Amino acid sequence: MRINLLLTAVSLLLCPFFSRSQQVTLSPATQKYVRVNTPTTILEHVRVMDGTGRSAVEDQNVVIENGKITAVRPGSDVASIAATTVLNLRGYSVMPGIVGLHNHLFYIAHPNLKADWSEEPPILIPEMIFSAPRLYLSGGVTTMRTTGSVETYADLNLKRMIDDGKLAGPHIDVTGPYLEGSGTFAVQLHELSSPEEARQMVNYWADRGVTSFKAYMNITRAELKAAIEEAHKRGIKVTGHLCSVTYKEAAEMGIDDLEHGFFVNTQLDPGKKPDLCSDSMGDYTLEHMDPAGPEAKELISLLVQRNVAITSTLPVFESDIPGRPPLRQAVLDAMSPEAREAYLYRRNRPASKASRRNGENLYKRDLQLERAFVAAGGLLLAGPDPTGDGGVVPGFGDQREMELLVEAGFSPVEAIKIATLNGATYLGQQTKIGSIAVGKNADLVVINGNPAARIEDVEKVEIVFKDGVGYDSAKLIESVKGRYGQY
Repeated sequence: MRINLLLTAVSLLLCPFFSRSQQVTLSPATQKYVRVNTPTTILEHVRVMDGTGRSAVEDQNVVIENGKITAVRPGSDVASIAATTVLNLRGYSVMPGIVGLHNHLFYIAHPNLKADWSEEPPILIPEMIFSAPRLYLSGGVTTMRTTGSVETYADLNLKRMIDDGKLAGPHIDVTGPYLEGSGTFAVQLHELSSPEEARQMVNYWADRGVTSFKAYMNITRAELKAAIEEAHKRGIKVTGHLCSVTYKEAAEMGIDDLEHGFFVNTQLDPGKKPDLCSDSMGDYTLEHMDPAGPEAKELISLLVQRNVAITSTLPVFESDIPGRPPLRQAVLDAMSPEAREAYLYRRNRPASKASRRNGENLYKRDLQLERAFVAAGGLLLAGPDPTGDGGVVPGFGDQREMELLVEAGFSPVEAIKIATLNGATYLGQQTKIGSIAVGKNADLVVINGNPAARIEDVEKVEIVFKDGVGYDSAKLIESVKGRYGQY
């Protein structure tokens, strides 16, 4: 079905749109990816999945005026009037814009990677400033957290350019540089030397506009505690991909969020030493933490009591299962030839005879723990960890995360809520974004299908509204075809 556009004589490209804070004018570079931009837009006869976890509501009209949702009412035919776009969306669905809470603006490169699995140091982390924002927006991501920054000035400048209408992309919560301790795997990451330096780093980057921080694998307890205390003084939240510090230790310090579900908790790992990452890196703990057992119940209770969110990043771990994820041509097409080759090398690698790691069993155990966390009242967030590793690519990976949440046992509308309203709630933006309701920002995704019945339809994005402006998903994807992994 083609969307029937009843357009007015008003120019769709020259009208300004309203951001959350101010009116801006789109640059020509942004305008060419815009499909709808009139003061009033009506999504007519559309199926609404409002992001709250409630069942989808059939045949609704959603009215957008000056960047806000002004009405959600029973479907009816609307006559075209001046300065209004009417989209006939029978058979289509609309959901809130995705709020990605483990998203990146970089790619991880393995120099001289060969088919025999060999490579040369150091691992490099080039920025994807051109391709990543467009891929996010094309996939339905209207707000994202960078969840660890490698080139923080570049990320801050990119955010400003998007907010000013100069470039197409989502709203960005810029995370400061990784708060990492000694022994990092990446040559581009700074290593903290003391708790005082952690405080200095938090304040320096908070002064320059970052709005969140992420602690990393080798940070010490004292450094993490100092960073959390300093960030909280500034009203800024701290998340963590941990290893040297256990989930229990971090929760007791006041961390706000923990990344990668329950994959990287090391509290039961044999030989775990204080402030040091264990050899198991959390695999042993995940394997031996029975969701119905006392350790899991005690940990989940602590996390819920301390309001510690958990970010599910299932796509990056799905690749631990042979033959997964299913190859999606659009994802391969988005990659540069080198990135595609590297991904396929890694996907087809033979299993190591020396490794006893059972990726499939660990993956299933994490699904169980994520469900138990939500059942206990925990706030589960969503993000794919898109770095090219495992074929996880911006936008496409965010869609896959929702599909895997359904595989984990959540209903489609529950998965959509985790990927939308839960993220907005964590960011303190739930009154503005994350669900479809009158008065909220018009950050919406128009889908040619019914994800409430078939979650895979989240891949069929046609238009993404951000601040009431409708962007053409296909045009955005085409503009970066073959570029992810390059720039």
